[in-house]
Amino acid sequence: MKQGADKDMYALEQRVKYDLSCLAYPLRSWVPKKTRKGEHVSDVLIIGGGQSGIALTINLLRECVSNVRIIDRNPEHREGPWRTFARMHTLRTPKNVIGPDVGIPSLSVKAWWEAKYGVQSWEEIERIPTLRWAEYLIWLKNMNGINIENNTEAYDIEPVEDGLLAVHLRKRRDEMQTVFARNVVLATGIEGAGQWMIPDLILKNIPQDFYAHTADHIPFIDLRGKRIAVIGAGASAFDNAAEALEHGAASVDLFVRRRELPTVNPYRWMESSGFLRHFGDLEDRDKWRFMLYLIEINQPPPQDTYLRVARFRNFTMHKGAPIENSGFCDKQIWLQVPMGRFEFDFLIVATGFKVNTALRPELKRLTESIAVWGDRYKPEKEEENALLADFPYMSSTFQFTEKDCGKAPYLKHIFSYTYGSMLSLAASAGISALKFGLARLVFGITRELFCADVDYHFDSLKAFNEKELSLVSEKK
Repeated sequence: MKQGADKDMYALEQRVKYDLSCLAYPLRSWVPKKTRKGEHVSDVLIIGGGQSGIALTINLLRECVSNVRIIDRNPEHREGPWRTFARMHTLRTPKNVIGPDVGIPSLSVKAWWEAKYGVQSWEEIERIPTLRWAEYLIWLKNMNGINIENNTEAYDIEPVEDGLLAVHLRKRRDEMQTVFARNVVLATGIEGAGQWMIPDLILKNIPQDFYAHTADHIPFIDLRGKRIAVIGAGASAFDNAAEALEHGAASVDLFVRRRELPTVNPYRWMESSGFLRHFGDLEDRDKWRFMLYLIEINQPPPQDTYLRVARFRNFTMHKGAPIENSGFCDKQIWLQVPMGRFEFDFLIVATGFKVNTALRPELKRLTESIAVWGDRYKPEKEEENALLADFPYMSSTFQFTEKDCGKAPYLKHIFSYTYGSMLSLAASAGISALKFGLARLVFGITRELFCADVDYHFDSLKAFNEKELSLVSEKK
């Protein structure tokens, strides 16, 4: 880095400290420390150290909630998708998005970019390169002194006495540990309320070594000279097709179930303060019709992503081509679609994910107690949708709710900031909704912490004896 850039970054970091000091009110610590049989209890345990986990921690620190623990199953600096399976060159989100900065201009990606690369550079880019976004998040984490326990996976959440949650962890080399928390936040990404989906006819008919989901590690260099099939029509399908082509694949065939790709992106319409802030305040029937419409029309791949593949002559897109059957013979995959049978050397599956809390190891113990939309709302017959019915029915502040009232009160201490909250709160663990979703989430966490200790706070008030007035006579 040039000396001038070093100087600019130093100046920005000094400005961050100044801005934080200007907004540091009230400063008094207010959450009492808890222990369980001599063991430490976290006020908040965040599962997931990506952009949501980092931004949430910064928000909590500003509320003087500092007893926060963050774990992530990935190695350091590999949290979130940006250095793993996010294979787009740039973010989909407009570059002027805000959210991780928690409303402080000096913590914004624009301020960071201009300090590191220059004001002119910011003016010249249309969207933020994916790896630069990952760098920004690391800077944000370090600037706020956030520590993440990497290579640590939560595999079970167990309610225990005193309203606490025991979180069972698996660390590297299968070391097991149990920690305790008053509140747990799932910041586990877009698949955090379910799992990535692979069609049964692929799972049953094709050996595992010959296909991969787009969320998997894919050694694209090994696909050089091979015939590749991609199933799916979303952005990740085109991203992965492009990666294969750019690494020298002999050919890539992309199979799209729809007869035509959508050309309008409704998610751009959603980017308004009214929708993102107040969707969670709508009646259930209105939430349902909005989300039903959105999943039915879907969104197109971004223009630049489409152009990445369109420039290759050895790329073919088959529209109106749902996979009817599949098989494997002589180390070759075959796929049957309405227009015929095709053979390939490797298959990439871009069929998205399924929301179902029973599929999450950390929630398996609890899932029978968690209310889903199918338990709470019955749409008109023409609006029925099995996928939406499986979404968890969330509180207004991202807590799971009870299927049977009074049977699982501990669920109010488990928050899910994942795509599973999309139907209830229009928050999908993406960048666009961070500003609005985190405000609700932090409100819910701090409310639970304060209300749970109301007697402690009343006793603290009665014991308060900091005198402001001295009754000294000025008479001579």
